[in-house]
Amino acid sequence: MPHTQKSNLCVREKRQQKQAKEKFPSSSAPPFGCTTQRKPGAKSRSTLQGPQRALSTRTTSPGASRAKSKGKKRRSSSQDQPSTKRSRRDPLTEKVGTLVQFLVQKYKMKKLVMKKDMLKIVNKKYKKRFLEILRRASFSMEVVFGIALKEIDSIKHSYALVSKMDLPNNGRLNCGRGLPKTGLLMILLGVIFMKGNCASEEKIWEFLNKMKIFAGKRHFMFGEPRKLITQDFVKLKYLEYRQVPNSDPPSYEFLWGPRAHAETSKMKILEFLAKINDTVPSALPSLYEEALRDEEERARATVPDRADPTAMASVVRAPVPGPAAPPR
Repeated sequence: MPHTQKSNLCVREKRQQKQAKEKFPSSSAPPFGCTTQRKPGAKSRSTLQGPQRALSTRTTSPGASRAKSKGKKRRSSSQDQPSTKRSRRDPLTEKVGTLVQFLVQKYKMKKLVMKKDMLKIVNKKYKKRFLEILRRASFSMEVVFGIALKEIDSIKHSYALVSKMDLPNNGRLNCGRGLPKTGLLMILLGVIFMKGNCASEEKIWEFLNKMKIFAGKRHFMFGEPRKLITQDFVKLKYLEYRQVPNSDPPSYEFLWGPRAHAETSKMKILEFLAKINDTVPSALPSLYEEALRDEEERARATVPDRADPTAMASVVRAPVPGPAAPPR
């Protein structure tokens, strides 16, 4: 590649990264466990609440709390006091967390969700605020697990839970166990996209650490993060993990894997990140333009080349209608 083209490419990537940092700062990492959403009319902001807040106590295994020592219980109870105060200010948070847990179980079982069942979870006391609770729970499902709640029957009020990406076992890497990992994967793909389609391992962990996800430290939703990211996602071909050429000592970087290119797109990932940060994809012009070009290339790839006789031979022609029958 000529030196001028390399320089232009570096300048463009740096500009994209600068815009991404301005709109999606590292400190605004999506909250795994957040079940709150900006209220209508509230002042817009680019950051979200910290990770593992409202949902963390709802998604941990029942035996986890019993396994703690008395000293840890005393310490955790004192640390939970601010959370209790927040709960008093926002009594819906607990109901949102309960509803999210219910939706996750329905998703694991591949079952439809009925409004009447969700109303039972919410309780009659909060029936008038059901729509708000459902909106916040839907937001959490999408942000944390990468799962969208879509109404499929407006009369029966039934909903389907649809994954943003077609990961095996409904997003669980261990069949029958664990929580969906789709949300984390989409965020990793987003970081790679924002870093010029190639992110160093250092930048990936710098981002994840701000979400309280650390290498070598077991996470209550994702297990051991380093294995998940550098082995499981790589083995499934959603991520590519490679050594940086001529690096000494060896350093590594992440790229999109072939399955990520096949099952999602830059535009979908950009829309996902924009929703988390309460903005729109076009707020990042350079990334948005790149995502649009990607969409155009995908569209062209699905249209057969008319000049190619082998492509045209596969097109089934409709039969030519014969002469109309005379009227009786």
